[in-house]
Amino acid sequence: MVPRKPGFRPGRRPGFFILNTKGMLEMMGMELVEPQAVPGAVRACAAGRPYRLAGRGHGGANTVVRVGRAEFGSGAVNVIAGPCAVESREQMTAAARAAAGSGAKVLRGGAYKPRTSPYSFQGLEREGLELLAEAAAAAGLASVTEVIDEESLAAAVEYVDMLQVGSRNMQNFHLLRAVGRANKPVLLKRGFSATIEEWLMAAEYILAGGNTQVVLCERGIRTFETYTRNTLDLSAVSLVKKLSHLPVIVDPSHATGRAELVAPMSLAAVAAGADGIIVEMHPEPEKALCDGKQSLDPAAFDRLMREVDIIARALNRGVVD
Repeated sequence: MVPRKPGFRPGRRPGFFILNTKGMLEMMGMELVEPQAVPGAVRACAAGRPYRLAGRGHGGANTVVRVGRAEFGSGAVNVIAGPCAVESREQMTAAARAAAGSGAKVLRGGAYKPRTSPYSFQGLEREGLELLAEAAAAAGLASVTEVIDEESLAAAVEYVDMLQVGSRNMQNFHLLRAVGRANKPVLLKRGFSATIEEWLMAAEYILAGGNTQVVLCERGIRTFETYTRNTLDLSAVSLVKKLSHLPVIVDPSHATGRAELVAPMSLAAVAAGADGIIVEMHPEPEKALCDGKQSLDPAAFDRLMREVDIIARALNRGVVD
């Protein structure tokens, strides 16, 4: 009797056989290793979701991420505000005063700017970090800025209270691992073409690195619509809060690209259950070096904060102070 070849099934044509995974690996001189035998390997949870750490377990509590006086995930609505880019000491001082005076708790400002055009303003880098930290401290605010690589990350951790991973870097896995090793809260923006699962898997990289202080940010996704910069996916806010224990905020400025749409989308985000919003606000939007068209001036931002406060009170979600 001729020995059967690995994976041979009777009834097949001579010389035709099917290999299962184990048999194929054996023919290649490789060994099939069960996932639990690999150090650090993690099985997907029972529900079939691969984001084991970011996923919400049965009866799991919400994660609360504290950044200065802000508590994302506590039930209250927290607001981050400031210009797209740090441009000068005078600009940041004015922005910080306006943000604090209207009730925001975190000052944003880009020191490293990944721009589509290499000829656009790229940011002041370390000088920008210094100006951001100085303005935030003077106004009693925490600070957040975007990091684009490990070099900018190393500089940012010296100055700011929160690190932002932008949409272009949501799947920059080397950066996500590095941020996962940092002892700073992280604001993780959804990629403009990312699915919800890809977004949560990006958070998984940070959580797996040991950093549990992750806030997710919906900032709009790319669709065929051209009247707005992106399409704000507010359904993702409610859905992700069902799937994950992590806090979720919304960026209506980048989602719409239009200052007149920031207020209504902010209110809709709060109504949808967002833990906060991040808004671009510039002392003089018409003079902004980037994203002036989507930036509110201090007066418009103050009106927005009063409206957000009304919605928050109506939903019994805490008062923006």
